[in-house]
Amino acid sequence: MTTTGSTASDSVMPTEETALLPGSPAGAWRGADYVASLKDEREVWCDGRRVDVTGDPGFRPMLSTLADLYDAQHLPDRADEMLHRSDTSGNLVSLSYLAPADRDDLSRKWANSHRWAKASYGQLSRIPDFMSNVVVGLYDYRFELAKVDPEFGRNAENYYHYCRENDLTLTHGLGDPQIDRSSTPADRPELGLRVVRRGADGIVVRGAKQIATLAPYAHEVLIYLSPANYLREDPSYVCWFAAPLATPGLRVLCRTSYADGSGGLSARYDEQDAMLVFDDVFIPMNRVFLLDDSQAAVHGFGELNKWSLYTGQLRYYHRLRTMLGVASLLAQAIGVDKFRQVTDLLGELTSYVEIVRLGLAAIDTECRPTPSGLLAPGSTAALDAVAGRFSTRGSEIIRQIGASGLIMQPSDADLGTSELRAVLDTYMCGREMGVDEKSRIFRLAADLAVDRFGMRQELYETWNRGDPARVRSMLYARYPDLQHCETQARNLAEGRNDTT
Repeated sequence: MTTTGSTASDSVMPTEETALLPGSPAGAWRGADYVASLKDEREVWCDGRRVDVTGDPGFRPMLSTLADLYDAQHLPDRADEMLHRSDTSGNLVSLSYLAPADRDDLSRKWANSHRWAKASYGQLSRIPDFMSNVVVGLYDYRFELAKVDPEFGRNAENYYHYCRENDLTLTHGLGDPQIDRSSTPADRPELGLRVVRRGADGIVVRGAKQIATLAPYAHEVLIYLSPANYLREDPSYVCWFAAPLATPGLRVLCRTSYADGSGGLSARYDEQDAMLVFDDVFIPMNRVFLLDDSQAAVHGFGELNKWSLYTGQLRYYHRLRTMLGVASLLAQAIGVDKFRQVTDLLGELTSYVEIVRLGLAAIDTECRPTPSGLLAPGSTAALDAVAGRFSTRGSEIIRQIGASGLIMQPSDADLGTSELRAVLDTYMCGREMGVDEKSRIFRLAADLAVDRFGMRQELYETWNRGDPARVRSMLYARYPDLQHCETQARNLAEGRNDTT
């Protein structure tokens, strides 16, 4: 069992009895203990080097950001909104793992999520709060898993308690490697993660999954496969399980770090993306939640994400607010904030912020009980369908307002050079704003909408909710009031008044 400051990557999950033993779990992390918990045998690679994420300069800035967020849980003015007493251990645990049973629970849960997202300015797409809510979804789906195999249901319940009591940070990997999208695993088995051996004690999996955002900083990975067509064709590809990142045979292959020493967004909020390679990795049976049943997998994928999709949109709301604030400061810095064409752009961006806020309020209002007795928010499908477009347009607006100034700004080194200072004060200041303040605002805007960090964020917002065309198509196909809309249109075409 994990204790505060120890590693959270035991290869075998405790039994139900030890997982719920009062006083033994660690409870909510503090920053230093969270950092220490990542000092394990995980195999993380970046730029051809195996790295220690707790000390490598490309990973340390983001790790410090996460440590600060974990410390913030315990601040006197936030603890009541972020922590609560576990009903099994009595320890303080994160409200991210709260399985809401009523309206009060759900409101407390969203207040906690707002804290996480606001503190990180909406920049962390895989903030720990997100995957904690996926685990809540797994717990909610446990009775359906038990219909496939009673052991799967017990495993899901035990794992939820284990994650909650130990405040585990999780990642997931949903996408398959981009090798040849015109082929199927029948032609190339390496296209999907699959079970290659199984026994009474567990399974052995082989393959890779991407894009596992936050993986280097996570304790464990939860695999619950996206509903790809081949799940219905070969049951060996249906496997839901959890594994510590330090599991033998599991490699974490990271993209190049964006941390460049500038102290900007790219350093503080580079949560990293990775491919997870499973080289015949053994998964104990008590970490397995589903095998073989493609119908349960396809249905369950949406069920697991009931709460996480809402928290994702909530995080996105805070990102849009950040973009609006930056765009407004840009306009003020160069004296264009009263120009009609600029206020039109700012008003457009404000409308996106408000649409998402109103959508979140409506989704929360339409909360409904789940079959297991929890309370879940309504569907986020409509916001999912427009989020990518709003984000892309927000970046465009920032680029339109900032224009070439987003490229031509002095660095901190320039500002500290006495030979240049007079020139910079004269030609690179703003309207009633010194060059130091103006350059900070413009460099922040470039982080958001120009450089590789900003482009990565834009790609994420476009694709993380799934193929945008598929999301919109599914929204149309599943719209519950479509038949009434068609009837109204038919009545109008035929000259009849609609009296219903």
